[in-house]
Amino acid sequence: METPTTKKVDEFAKLSWGERIAYGAGDLAQNLIFGTIGSMLLFYLTTVFGISAAAGATIFLIVRWVNVFWDPWIGTVVDKSNFKAGKYKPFLLYFGIPLTLCSAMLFLPIPAVRGSVVYAFVAYLATALIYSLVNIPYGSLNASLTRDNDEVSTLTTVRMTEANIGNLLVYTFLPLFVQMASPAKQLKDIGFFGIKLNLGNYASPEAAGAYFKVMSIYMVIGFIMLMCTYFGIKERVLPTAKETDAVKFSDLWNELRRNKPLQVLGWFFLIAFTFMFFGNTSWAFYMQYNIGHSEWMASVNLIGSIPGIFLVFLWPIVRRKFGKKNFFYLFLLMFIIGTLLLWIWSFPGLKDQIWLGYVGRFVMQWGITAATGYMWSLVPEVISYGEYTSQKRVAGIINALMGLFFKIGLALGGIIPGYINAFCHFDGTKATQSAAALNGITISMIWLPIILAVVAMWIMSKYSLSDTEVDRINHEIEARRNQ
Repeated sequence: METPTTKKVDEFAKLSWGERIAYGAGDLAQNLIFGTIGSMLLFYLTTVFGISAAAGATIFLIVRWVNVFWDPWIGTVVDKSNFKAGKYKPFLLYFGIPLTLCSAMLFLPIPAVRGSVVYAFVAYLATALIYSLVNIPYGSLNASLTRDNDEVSTLTTVRMTEANIGNLLVYTFLPLFVQMASPAKQLKDIGFFGIKLNLGNYASPEAAGAYFKVMSIYMVIGFIMLMCTYFGIKERVLPTAKETDAVKFSDLWNELRRNKPLQVLGWFFLIAFTFMFFGNTSWAFYMQYNIGHSEWMASVNLIGSIPGIFLVFLWPIVRRKFGKKNFFYLFLLMFIIGTLLLWIWSFPGLKDQIWLGYVGRFVMQWGITAATGYMWSLVPEVISYGEYTSQKRVAGIINALMGLFFKIGLALGGIIPGYINAFCHFDGTKATQSAAALNGITISMIWLPIILAVVAMWIMSKYSLSDTEVDRINHEIEARRNQ
C-alpha cells in the first residue's frame, strides 16, 4: 500500500481555488481562536479579570519561555509523524477541539476564579501548548502543497486574505460585540455613517460574561474553519520514509546553524511580530485612554481592515515590479507613516477628528499586513534551501522555529507593554489615567513599533535567496529524487 511519503504526485502542482481557499481557512481559524487572545487577553486580564499589569505581563513571559522548549520538540514530533490520513493535517483534527475548549476557558466568567493569577496562568499555558500542536503542522502544510513558486505566491495572497478576514472579525467586530453584550449600556455614535448602538463598558468586571459568550462563538467558528482545511487540501511535497526515520531533535540546531536564510527570516519574524503585537496589545488601551473614544474602535478598525482583505491581490504585482526586498521596505515605511498619523491623532484638539484615525489606521494596517503577511511566502523557500543543503526535508522543525520566533514576538508584544504600563503606574480600576500612564501607552503603541520597523528593514536587507535561485533549487531537488 502506498503511504503519503511514497505516493507519486506532481510536486509542482497547480492548486485549485477550492484548495487554496480551504488552506486559507486554517489561517482564518487560528486568528479567530488565538488572535482574540493576542489582541484582548492582556486588556481583559488587567481590567475585567482584575490582576495587575505586571502579573499579566509575567504570565505572558513564563508561558513563552515554556514555548521555547516545547515548540522545537513538537516540530520534531511532527516531522517524524505519519498517519493514514496524512502527515500534517491530522493534527488539526486531533487537537482542534482541545484548542477550542481551552481558548474559551481563558474567559471563564466564574467569580471564584476572578483575580486568580494561578488560574490565568494555567489556562493560558494549556492553550499555548495545544496551539503549537495545531499551528506547527498547519504551517508545515504550506510547503507540502506544491513547490511551484508562483503557486506559493498565489496561495500566500489567498491565505492572508482569509487571515485578514479573521483579523477583521477579531480587531473590528470582537470589541464591538463584547461592548454590545456588556452591561451598563449607553447609546453611542460608533463613528460610522452616523450609526448609533447601545454599548456597555467592556473594561468593567461585570463584562466577564459578555467576553465568554462572544469568545465561545468565535472558538466554535474557528474549529469549523480548521475542519475545512482538514477536508479540503492534499499533501504532495513530503519527505520520504527514509528521511522521516532520519529526523532527530538535534536537526533543529543543525538546521538553524547551517541555514543562513532561515536565520535571517527568523530574526525578521521575531522583530516584525514583536512590533505588530505591540500595536495589537496597546490598541485597546490607546483608544480607551489616549484617544478617549473606545466606541470608535469598530469603525476605525473596519477601515484599517480594507487593505488586508481587498488589496492583497496587489502583493504579487508589487513584488514583481519592485523586487522581494523592496516589497518589504515599501510596506514597512507605510507602517511607520500610518503609526505617526495615529500619534498626531492623540494631540489635544485633534482627538475628535475621526478622519485622522481612519487615514492613520488604513495606512498603518496596509503596511503591517503586507509585511507580516507576505513573509510567510518565504518559509517554503528556506525549507527547500535546507532540504537542498542537508538532504533532509524538515518542514515541521523549520515551522516550529518560525512559530517560535512568531510566539516570542507575540510574547514580547504583550509582555513589554504590560511592564511599561506597570512602570508608568497604569491602574485598570480608574476611568482616566495619569500623564505618565498615557505616555507609557504611547511608547508601546507608537515609538517602539517605529524603531523596530526600521530594524526589520535592516534585517531583510541581509536575506540572500533570489526567486531564480529558489526555482533552481526546487528543480534540482526534484531531479535528485527522480534519479
